[in-house]
Amino acid sequence: MKNAKITIAPDFKIGDIDRRIYGSFIEHLGRAVYGGIYDPKSPFADEQGFRRDTLKLVRELEVPVVRYPGGNFVSGYKWEDGVGPRENRPRRVDLAWSVIETNEVGLNEFSDWAKKAGTDVMMAVNLGTRGVSEAVDLLEYCNLPGGTYLSDLRRCHGYADPHGFKLWCLGNEMDGPWQTGHKTAFEYGRLANETAKAMRDLDPSVELVACGSSGPYMSTFGDWEATVLGECYDNVDYISMHRYYGDAEGDSASFLANGADMDMFITDVANICDYVKARRHSKKTINISFDEWNVWYHSQEQDKKLPRWVRAPHQLEDVYDFQDALLVGSMLITLLRHADRVKIACLAQLVNVIAPIMTSDTGAWRQTIYYPYLYTSKYGRGTALQTLIDAPVVETRQHGPVPCLDAVAVYNEERGELNIFAVNHDLTEDLDLNIDLRPFGAPELVEHIMLHDEDLHAVNTESAPDRISPQLSTSSTLTSSHLTAHLPHKSWNLLRFKI
Repeated sequence: MKNAKITIAPDFKIGDIDRRIYGSFIEHLGRAVYGGIYDPKSPFADEQGFRRDTLKLVRELEVPVVRYPGGNFVSGYKWEDGVGPRENRPRRVDLAWSVIETNEVGLNEFSDWAKKAGTDVMMAVNLGTRGVSEAVDLLEYCNLPGGTYLSDLRRCHGYADPHGFKLWCLGNEMDGPWQTGHKTAFEYGRLANETAKAMRDLDPSVELVACGSSGPYMSTFGDWEATVLGECYDNVDYISMHRYYGDAEGDSASFLANGADMDMFITDVANICDYVKARRHSKKTINISFDEWNVWYHSQEQDKKLPRWVRAPHQLEDVYDFQDALLVGSMLITLLRHADRVKIACLAQLVNVIAPIMTSDTGAWRQTIYYPYLYTSKYGRGTALQTLIDAPVVETRQHGPVPCLDAVAVYNEERGELNIFAVNHDLTEDLDLNIDLRPFGAPELVEHIMLHDEDLHAVNTESAPDRISPQLSTSSTLTSSHLTAHLPHKSWNLLRFKI
């Protein structure tokens, strides 16, 4: 048995948690849209063709914002193809994913779905094959009340009220050679700046996200962020980050410690933003939109066998196991530990495509990663506290020695709640966790929710949807405001307190 200690106090704060840190992502990719959120022939379809079973699970997650329509898809997308009468919409090739896009669902339908799901839309503009003019046209169509050609066109399409989308991505992964319309940092920075200026001229209330590098593994990383922000710093609000992790080599110890890698990545990007701020003598702080993050590797081999130029293939359909849920829990903890700079984050994606929710013709079910996302979204609201961890380390091949405990505390003074999220990613050793809670007065332990299984590769399926599901632990005790919590090896934990 190992022992660990956490030190927290209500006055030692990281920052207020922006609710949009629990966002997600729907791209026109695979069965995310067609068969995922929209399937008019399904017995679960509502009057607009949206799947009610999917909507139920999305609403349960309390997702505050969903990025749309891409992703790589957006870099070749003509938004005009997806508005107006369905029978007039063209079928197009999608170069990003080698499929056919039918445009049955476009931005108006997605806005309807978002309202039903109780979420806002984070809209993306195409800065791959298009530019300033097309981005401003899209904004005019979406956000102006009327009295102009494109806003009146929206009204003719049956949407008298503007959508009022406030959060916009200026392209996607533009340093990636795989991107249609791939650009150098200077080319993209200039284009992003001019696009941002024009969009703000039309609607000064919008918030704008510039593309960061596609990941820290890119040769462009670092220089890309510095160059892009050097061009558009004054006219954007956020820089994007994207990161996926996999375990193709079967190295569970390193895989489960990837929260440490994500932590370093966020720190590096924040430091680059502040370098540009200092160089420009600016008083403005650029924050982070971590608008793609997840585990992604299970489907990569099977996707190589998919046919090209078909509609909505079974693409990027990772079946997540228990160790994926543990890492997703750690990644959420990492985002919260950087709540002072990470203001938006999107689990990529939401349905069927590397997603917490899967569907078939006969139903929808929760994958293993659904649960840490659900509970962190629900109970990770308030202020992230500085969480000092004293824990034994585990040795990993990729990251060296890493503390076996990932944890963060979230304090919601208005609700009188303290919630502590903790992952023991040691593969063999249980952990007794000790916390002195006297700085919070006389708290009451409400519950200890846990995900734990001996089989790291156990999965949830339609026939066995609850193979990995939350358990209530009775092994935590609170005496005189001192907590002792037993965290099994390979476990995700939520400790809830009433203050």
